[in-house]
Amino acid sequence: MNLPLILTIVLVVVLAAVIVIQQNKFKIISQQTQKSQTDLSVREQLLKKEAMISAKEALQAEQEKLNEEFRERRQEIARTESKLAKREDMLEDKMQEATDKELKLQNKLEELFEKEDYLAEIVQKQTTELERISGLSAEDAKKMILEQLKHDLAQEQMQLIRENEAKIKEDALEKSKEILTTTMQRCMIDQVVESTVSVVALPNDEMKGRIIGREGRNIRTLETLTGVDLIIDDTPEAVVLSSFDPVRREIAKLALEKLITDGRIHPVRIEEMVEKAREEIEKKIFEEGENATLDMGIMGLNKELTKTLGRLYYRTSYGQNVLKHSLEVGHIAGMLASELGANVYIAKRAGLLHDIGKAVDQTQEGTHIQLGVDLARRFGEKAEIIHAIEAHHDDVTANTIEAVLVKLADAISAGRPGARRDTLEIYIKRLQKIEEIVNSYEGIKQSFAVQAGREVRVIVQSEQFDDLASQKLARDVAKRIEDELEFPGQIRVTVVREFRTTEIAK
Repeated sequence: MNLPLILTIVLVVVLAAVIVIQQNKFKIISQQTQKSQTDLSVREQLLKKEAMISAKEALQAEQEKLNEEFRERRQEIARTESKLAKREDMLEDKMQEATDKELKLQNKLEELFEKEDYLAEIVQKQTTELERISGLSAEDAKKMILEQLKHDLAQEQMQLIRENEAKIKEDALEKSKEILTTTMQRCMIDQVVESTVSVVALPNDEMKGRIIGREGRNIRTLETLTGVDLIIDDTPEAVVLSSFDPVRREIAKLALEKLITDGRIHPVRIEEMVEKAREEIEKKIFEEGENATLDMGIMGLNKELTKTLGRLYYRTSYGQNVLKHSLEVGHIAGMLASELGANVYIAKRAGLLHDIGKAVDQTQEGTHIQLGVDLARRFGEKAEIIHAIEAHHDDVTANTIEAVLVKLADAISAGRPGARRDTLEIYIKRLQKIEEIVNSYEGIKQSFAVQAGREVRVIVQSEQFDDLASQKLARDVAKRIEDELEFPGQIRVTVVREFRTTEIAK
């Protein structure tokens, strides 16, 4: 046979076998697929039945649970209804009791009204009888009782005031004595008493002629350059310099001393010496101001303000050196602030600067308080310092503890015995004002200012004043003196009431 034919036959046979095998496999797979679908259908039906059974069981359990809850709710509602019924019965009983009580109260109220009418009738009869017996109407008796009560209350009030004042004064006096004594003992600054003139000693009387110069040109030059009056009289070996400006007077004194020492006295030399003296005094002024701030422990003070402060070294008030006084006020205010727990630095700084206006009040318009406030504000001082300067003479009300302490320290420094001296004119005016205040009250027989104005004695008419009224008069007079006068230290007010009883033996 031909080989290709054989191969073709074999190939056909193999293909036929493969096709038969594939058909058999397809049949087997189809049968298995049908069987699987049948099994799946059966499983689905079983699962559905099981789900239905589970759902019915869950539904039945939920139904039983709801039924149980329903039974419990009904039981609870039944119990609540039972309680409400009991409460309603109790409320009805209480309402009945309240009604019964109201009826009883109404009956008692009617009885009280009847008794009130009966008592009013009795009171009216008694009032009429009392008016007949006493000869006074009810209104007159009421007025008399009120007047007596008013008088009794006034006496009790004055007695309470006296007792409270005594207690307060006792406590405050002890504490204030302790604080002030401690403070004043710790601060004892010497006071320098000066006047408006300075005396320059001369080596001999011939020097007077050289100071006057030919046709008075030397003395005129010196007076013109310094603004000071030179008084050359018969006083041996002395020349008097007179000026209300202490700085100018000091410059003239220093220049004149230099001229006397140098011996060359003529207009050109006078001008040179005056200029040198002015430079030395300016330097001295700044040093004194700086020393004062260092002594007080005050830092950061403006240089111009320090220089102005130093000018107080040559300024006096009632004979008291103002710079020394300012240092004393600063120390006292600081120590008082320390005792009372206030700001020590503010108190010391305000105390040092409280009279700074006196450095310029002889050359500028305004009071030393206004000028001091302007200076402090211009050179950047704090509001607390400015307020303390402004309030230390009550130009404004002191609203900080430091301002009050500066005011108190100023009074302490100025009021110490010997710290200041008054001029005769001021002294007489103060005495006259004290007596004028006292005599302005009614019932004053006589008044005397004694002990150099430190005490005023008031003699009153005894028929117009009793003990309480005398005490009140003393308090009122002292208050008016405090409000209307300025004075160092304190003034005692003593009221004298003379009571005389006279009988005649027959």
